[in-house]
Amino acid sequence: MNLPPPGKQGPTVADMWVDPRCPWAWITFRWLQEVEQVRSIDLRLHVMSLSVLNEGREVPEKYRTAMVEGWGPVRVCVAAEQRHGRDALRPLYTAMATLIHHKKAGLGRDMMLTALAEADLPAELIKAAGVTDYDAALRDSHHAGMDPVGAEVGTPVIHVPGPGGELIAFFGPVVSPSPRGEAAGRLWDGVLAVAGTDGFFELNRSRTRDPLFD
Repeated sequence: MNLPPPGKQGPTVADMWVDPRCPWAWITFRWLQEVEQVRSIDLRLHVMSLSVLNEGREVPEKYRTAMVEGWGPVRVCVAAEQRHGRDALRPLYTAMATLIHHKKAGLGRDMMLTALAEADLPAELIKAAGVTDYDAALRDSHHAGMDPVGAEVGTPVIHVPGPGGELIAFFGPVVSPSPRGEAAGRLWDGVLAVAGTDGFFELNRSRTRDPLFD
């Protein structure tokens, strides 16, 4: 294992939980990709599910179809991670989210097969979409990310280690569009500062923009 030189800290591990169908998580992921270029972070993706999150909740009619269709992509993501390792998740998530949010490809079989091909993963992983074989692992991953931030939030969720090694878990940031370059780094610095402040819980304002992906 390579250790940082004396007096030097290693990269900050940033664990992020994603569902390919969430536009806000996709923008936050793209922001963190920018942060990787200007700050020392080790970004690790994990799977959560909006369908799991909203089980038993009253949701608007227009979201109910997505609640059902949304199981397929996250099941395929978990199957890919379990069968091909953690490194398989990032390219698959990227391919799915690009197809869903930029190309309006929906959540169905064609989108998932295209994403698997773009991520250089076997097409047979599509079988996971329609079965419950990976649901226990999906729920475990979901709760590992979501439980530390409480029941009132959605996605994106990020975990980072605190100054003393304690877990800092938070919802957000929700931002549109994604900042680039050093602006992305400054936002990262600020997010760490507020999230790591003992007793800090909330900073919020009304959302006045739809998701902007470019």
